[in-house]
Amino acid sequence: MNWTRVGIFPEETRLHGMAAYAPLVLRLFIGTFLVYVSQDNVFNSERMTEFETFLGGFGFPAPHLMAPLSAYAQFVAGLCLLVGFATRLSALVMIANFLVALLTVHVGLPFREALDPFAMLAAATALVLLGPGRLSVDQALATRHPQRHGLARA
Repeated sequence: MNWTRVGIFPEETRLHGMAAYAPLVLRLFIGTFLVYVSQDNVFNSERMTEFETFLGGFGFPAPHLMAPLSAYAQFVAGLCLLVGFATRLSALVMIANFLVALLTVHVGLPFREALDPFAMLAAATALVLLGPGRLSVDQALATRHPQRHGLARA
């Protein structure tokens, strides 16, 4: 049954025009989450040391390098996603980060215990596919300099 014909979901509604803002919702969620979960490691050396020990316990090589790399990548990517700057690049970095987490630290755990990295992986993948959306620095730069961002002038 075509629900648009019976008037339940008309094709052209005000809500349909809001679809371009969907990436904004994802960016705000994932950006806030990333900044929140990484800020303690970024601003507290004791927490960073704990993270290094945690990664070392899972056999990560050079945990003294990997811990700051992961923490700062999450923090910076989170800030970038909040404002929509380098959105696809930031999301790609987070895909790599959370794939490593899922395949090493969270492997074999019940789904509920791995839900956060799965949610981050899904949201980051969606942002790579969708792009930054409206209300983003990326969109403003693409509008201002279309040739640099692969957009042709009409």
